[in-house]
Amino acid sequence: MAALRGVIAAAATPLTDAGTIDLDPLVEHCRWLLGPGGCDGINLLGTTGEATSFSREQRVQAMRAVAQSGLPLDRFMVGTGAAALTDAVDLTREAKALGFAGALLLPPFYYKGIAEDGVVHYVSSVIEAVGADGLSLYLYHFPANSGVPYTVSVVQRLRERFGETLVGLKDSSGDLEFSANMAKSLPGFDVFPSAEGSIAKGRELGFAGCISATANVTGPHASAAFRNPEDSAALGRAVALRSAISTYPLVASVKAALAIVSGQQSWNRLVPPLEALSTDQRQGLQTALAAAGLTQQAA
Repeated sequence: MAALRGVIAAAATPLTDAGTIDLDPLVEHCRWLLGPGGCDGINLLGTTGEATSFSREQRVQAMRAVAQSGLPLDRFMVGTGAAALTDAVDLTREAKALGFAGALLLPPFYYKGIAEDGVVHYVSSVIEAVGADGLSLYLYHFPANSGVPYTVSVVQRLRERFGETLVGLKDSSGDLEFSANMAKSLPGFDVFPSAEGSIAKGRELGFAGCISATANVTGPHASAAFRNPEDSAALGRAVALRSAISTYPLVASVKAALAIVSGQQSWNRLVPPLEALSTDQRQGLQTALAAAGLTQQAA
């Protein structure tokens, strides 16, 4: 299976009015992202997808709906991190069995101050329970939310033990120096920063692409910039749109942007404790997106 590369959207998850995952619109949104939405790949059920707010059963239903849709699973990684080790194992096993290109695993994220040995033991336990054969595992470094980092030394130890089962890392720390050091220290290990601005130095620093929440909206511009680093206009548009969206709480703002560009107000539904943008915030976002050149489209 070809490795994931390029601009990967951390897909937002549409909800029913009862707050459950709306499966058909989810599939159609993924289809749009891989087509007119301009993205090279999709991170299904990540932070932007509100994954940790859903039960294991809800997440499996979403994974199966996408797997049965005919969409190319070699362009998907799916978030399988969970507070319970057995849930993380079950979700990772399901991602592998369904044929997704990779599973994206959070570190253990309730207990803080975990030593590196504990993080290595946790990831090793997931891999051993699922089985390394046929498993492609990405690590999800987001210390601002998880409180537990994936350090370079942790990843080095895991790579020494499990080899290319450990495919890469999504870095949502916002620290480009950390991303660059990870890529430099681990040749052949795919590092994905989380913002479109990283594309400008992506090739120089050895990144495999970026995995971005705002790629739900910026995809065509960000992908054009990734394919052609000389296309400063495309990168400028992607960065401007990200800046507009990032003015407000990110998950709610991404969903509000999708509601604006698609005309589907159901995108403004979020799972508590997250809350939708206020009316004033939505109006401010709409003004900023229009100033950044975003036009209405089917999303």
